[in-house]
Amino acid sequence: MKKILVIEDDRVIRENILKLLKAEGFDVTGASNGAQGLSAAVSSLPDVILCDVMMPELDGYGVLVALRSHPVTATVPFVFLTGKAERSEVRQGMELGADDYLTKPFSKAELVGAISSRLKKQAAFAEQQHNLRSSNELVQEAADKLEQIKTTLCGALEREEFQVYYQPQVNVQTGKIVSAEALVRWLHPEKGLISPAQFIPDAEETGFIVQLGEWVLRTACRQIQVWQNAGFSLQQVAVNLSPRQFHQPDLSSRVAEILAEIGLAPSSLELELTESLMVEDAKSAIATLQQLKDLGVSISIDDFGTGYSSLSYLTQYPFDVLKIDRCFISNITDGCTNAAIVKAIIEMAHSLCLEVIAEGVETEAEKDFLWRYECDAMQGYLFSPPVPAADFEKLLAEGK
Repeated sequence: MKKILVIEDDRVIRENILKLLKAEGFDVTGASNGAQGLSAAVSSLPDVILCDVMMPELDGYGVLVALRSHPVTATVPFVFLTGKAERSEVRQGMELGADDYLTKPFSKAELVGAISSRLKKQAAFAEQQHNLRSSNELVQEAADKLEQIKTTLCGALEREEFQVYYQPQVNVQTGKIVSAEALVRWLHPEKGLISPAQFIPDAEETGFIVQLGEWVLRTACRQIQVWQNAGFSLQQVAVNLSPRQFHQPDLSSRVAEILAEIGLAPSSLELELTESLMVEDAKSAIATLQQLKDLGVSISIDDFGTGYSSLSYLTQYPFDVLKIDRCFISNITDGCTNAAIVKAIIEMAHSLCLEVIAEGVETEAEKDFLWRYECDAMQGYLFSPPVPAADFEKLLAEGK
């Protein structure tokens, strides 16, 4: 039952309003002056207040100002009852925070209609506030969840649960390992090996990918230096750059610091980027790539053909290597479509003086096709899946 407070100094008018509203099913309370009305409003918190304008001592305007300044009653709908509704009077009341005016004498329909209108608007406002609170709560829950995820990932890095695996990249003509791609893996103590598809998106969203990516970069650079110092003829290690890493303003200086710290020749490092990075901010991307090129590192475009492929950006950006996505290599010998695409990509890349690496090679037939059309290098499960550094070193020692 909705509560209505009627503040009216005229006893007859007040009692008539109370009687009428009670008959309509409202819970009504009356006050004979402004001071009583203020006290009743604060103590009972009505759903709507009806208040006469002209009253002795504390008039309707004074009541309204006091109610609007009190935190408990600041938003309670307030309707003035007045014997005359001049424009200046209405304007004054609205400026003070009144919601409506009823001019005496008013009918039952006008009175009930004014109250119903205020109640509907109040209900809509309450729902809006509830939805806003719910939305804010959801946002906060999401933020708390992300922070929890980031804490978990940071803890995993501190506990050395992350490892860098290496997948060999093989010269198509000689069949020898010439380079490696560094890939991060999470060896969870309870869940075992967690797929990068599960934790990389979380790392990217929380920003942890910058810290993780730098750790992978430093680890891979140290490892290839160890192999080179051991006499293995490994030319480069390729490390993927995430979107967040690529957009770090100090990326090139951080790469330079890591290379200098380890003492690795820049030519031994290749940085891989996806096509989507090239279309977000071309001018900035070109500048960043050029800074990296000036260091002496190689730049490769990963998963070519699956994103926003454009022949124009191959001439605009300072790439050294183009990697053909596995989706074009799969079943390359079973039909003409993939075969035609791969042949065209190889020819185009070579005409632009780009090295070509095919990903996802799994059969001898795919390997023979790539040899026939002079692809430069390839990687895939035909040769080896990504493996820990110790297992990769065995492959190097076996001369594969």
